[in-house]
Amino acid sequence: MKHTETELQEIKKSIAQMWDLVQSQLENAKKALLTSDNDLARVVRTLEKRVNVFELKIDSDCENYIALFSPVAIDLRLVLSLLTINKTLERIGDFADGIAQFVLLSDDKGVHKELLKKLRFDEMVGYVEEMLDKSLIAITEENSAQAGVVFSIDDKVDTIYLQAFDVLAKHIVEHPEDAFYALHLITILRKVERSGDHCNNIMEEIVFYLDAKVLKHQKSKS
Repeated sequence: MKHTETELQEIKKSIAQMWDLVQSQLENAKKALLTSDNDLARVVRTLEKRVNVFELKIDSDCENYIALFSPVAIDLRLVLSLLTINKTLERIGDFADGIAQFVLLSDDKGVHKELLKKLRFDEMVGYVEEMLDKSLIAITEENSAQAGVVFSIDDKVDTIYLQAFDVLAKHIVEHPEDAFYALHLITILRKVERSGDHCNNIMEEIVFYLDAKVLKHQKSKS
């Protein structure tokens, strides 16, 4: 029994380390875009390789744990949840990497800072970072009460995303020379919005692990 608990703790430790890397990716990607910092964008791309290594390791560790110990009840729910959370964190890392690639390929030299401010890009990413933080607290402290908070923050992310279309449309009309850059920003904002959705998915997995409740699809039915 002690050995199985040790194995679980090691997997949870790996997840926490991966979580930290993904949070760093997101923060650095945000700063890189806001400041047109190619060096920071390259840092994000480097972190992506480390995240991918963690994903493969955690996948393998979870599969081995199931094969060796045949867990049941809460232990089984934990391992299944960690498998899903692992893949979800990797996807958020992919989105951050996509933002970094945009910074490196863009010819913007900081002249669009005002547009990013109007789009509330900094605020939008900040909300996703908050969702990641609260989800990590939830699984670390085994407190599913954070779920409602995380879901409500995602509503704010969605609101900013929907408002962005009007902002970009108006900007393109007033500055047609920026059309190419503005259209690419739509894909960047979509990556942030999807990251928020993935944070929701992570929180749903935590609730499943702790409370044996399935929340998936329930929001769409309400």
